[in-house]
Amino acid sequence: MPVVSGSSGRVIAEALAPLLDMEHVELISRRFPDGEGYVRVPSKSIDSVRSEPVVLVSNTYPDSGVLETILLLEAIASVRTGDLSNYKNEEPQSLPDVGPGVFLAIPYFGYSRQDKRFAPGEPVSARVIGEMLARCCDGIAILDLHAPIILEDLSVPVEFVSAMPEIAARLSNEVNPDFILSPDKGAIDRANEVATIGGWDFSYLEKTRIDAHTIEHTPKDLDVQGKIVAIVDDMISTGGTICRASDALHRQGATEVHAACTHGLFTAGAISRLSNHVDGVHSTDSLPNPRAVVSSAPALARGLKNLMG
Repeated sequence: MPVVSGSSGRVIAEALAPLLDMEHVELISRRFPDGEGYVRVPSKSIDSVRSEPVVLVSNTYPDSGVLETILLLEAIASVRTGDLSNYKNEEPQSLPDVGPGVFLAIPYFGYSRQDKRFAPGEPVSARVIGEMLARCCDGIAILDLHAPIILEDLSVPVEFVSAMPEIAARLSNEVNPDFILSPDKGAIDRANEVATIGGWDFSYLEKTRIDAHTIEHTPKDLDVQGKIVAIVDDMISTGGTICRASDALHRQGATEVHAACTHGLFTAGAISRLSNHVDGVHSTDSLPNPRAVVSSAPALARGLKNLMG
């Protein structure tokens, strides 16, 4: 049984394959000089892709990742249905249809924050992409989706999986925090899961406006004096919220502040910014980044095992 990958997801696919007792197969993915994408299931891998259920590991980020994922799914589907007709008339042209069995593992689902219509005339982009992907596969496993409800009734089964157990293990082994904080009320469930697994106290940060230019972040009902604190969220983008929260926690007496997340986007110089404000940054490898210290493969494996029975 193959776990396949294109230009994104190779590292995760290699780690995922042994967890599923499968083999990793890398598909061909490149770009033409004009920027258009090109994908193909190599001839040597056609039998493997047809033999048993197949898992594609691919991100829908950045925009090129959305298109590559769809093209890879279509290439796999053509191989499995036996449609091998080609312009060069290379044999075979067709083979028997081997039926369904294409599963998609998405470490980071791009457009996940566009999960509602914030103004008239907007698309619900996360839903649009989810529906496109569902038409091309038989099940999807998604790691720490920002708002799972947006994809809960797709036409194929969806497993929403969490890397919080692995985040908790990392914090336990490397940080040993006194308690876990959510940066806001929206991330409470994830941070609370980490706290519960590790047996740590838990709170969330309340934002209090001091003046027109200053917002103070205060942990609700907890004293951070002399404590090691870990802020846990699903993703870190610019890092601005984490930096402001960390500064406030240090002013309140915290001895160390660490940031942990599933998805390390780290845009606009976030890594340099964070290094000046927090004592450590801990991310999974759902996206390639310099702070990827936690594997996302175990969480995806849990979801895929459920999908494949």
